[in-house]
Amino acid sequence: MTQYQLAIVVGSFRQESINLKLARALSNLGQAYFTPTWVRIDDLPFYNQDLETALPPEVVRFRREIGAADAVLFVTPEFNRSIPGVLKNAIDWASRPYARHVLVGKPGAVIGASLGKIGTAAAQQHLRGILAPLDVYVMGQPEGYITFTPGLIDEADAVTDESVRQFLQMYVDRFAAWVARFAGAPVER
Repeated sequence: MTQYQLAIVVGSFRQESINLKLARALSNLGQAYFTPTWVRIDDLPFYNQDLETALPPEVVRFRREIGAADAVLFVTPEFNRSIPGVLKNAIDWASRPYARHVLVGKPGAVIGASLGKIGTAAAQQHLRGILAPLDVYVMGQPEGYITFTPGLIDEADAVTDESVRQFLQMYVDRFAAWVARFAGAPVER
């Protein structure tokens, strides 16, 4: 089975982030398909075009990690019905310079968790809208709006609710099939 390089971008860097827990559980479920790179975004400076002439080392590292990946998984919380500013900032850095950015042509997926019943639906729709003009091929189905309950993911990053585990496994399986559709396809940068 082909192993794809997967950049995992989590829109929250809080130590006890439920979205980080979800990302780790997804990584475990996807071990047969993906070799993960946990892409750090909390050290990126605010995007400023003036910095493009001599990119900060954090931006160089970030862009290299995204560029080397076969696909990108975005795991986002919802802040005020949108994505966190730190995630938008990272995408702004990844999308520059426009004609040669590191996201173009990459397959991607969007998922997230919250304590509320609608998961991160509004944030995910905003994120999809941001990624579309950047030529990121975001998997349309299944959508993953995860209601996070206490104990849903244990200390070993295993999903404890069988119906949620089955859904997340199906999500990962479908994402792997989505990435396979793009494998080997030439991308102009």
